[in-house]
Amino acid sequence: MSYLVDSDWVIDALAGVPSALSELERLSDDGLAISIITFGEVLEGAYLFPDYEAHLQRLMQFLSGFRLVGLSEGVMEQFAQLRHELRQRGQLIPDFDLLIASTAIHYGLTLMTRNIRHFSRIADLELHQQPK
Repeated sequence: MSYLVDSDWVIDALAGVPSALSELERLSDDGLAISIITFGEVLEGAYLFPDYEAHLQRLMQFLSGFRLVGLSEGVMEQFAQLRHELRQRGQLIPDFDLLIASTAIHYGLTLMTRNIRHFSRIADLELHQQPK
């Protein structure tokens, strides 16, 4: 099983949160990926640091162990279908979250996220539950 890692996990790991680091290490042999959307989100966060270049270098080094998954026609078809279904139920979530979920579903990846409130609305999305 491979995992699509959401921004919250990347941010926690970069901040040195022990539980994030150990869980990512534990699952690394199964395959870790990030979506191009997550890449953009964490890249934007680098601008918050006074030494942008140093943080960017650290970020890129950290992300070198992840496969970068882009958007495709299949992902966008999944996005359109999910967005329609959520709109019909009155349960839309932000488009970036929906694109990340669509990427995970399309490529058969388990999503590692702590944003259960949004992502649990998507029935076909497999979510990683961190062991206690």
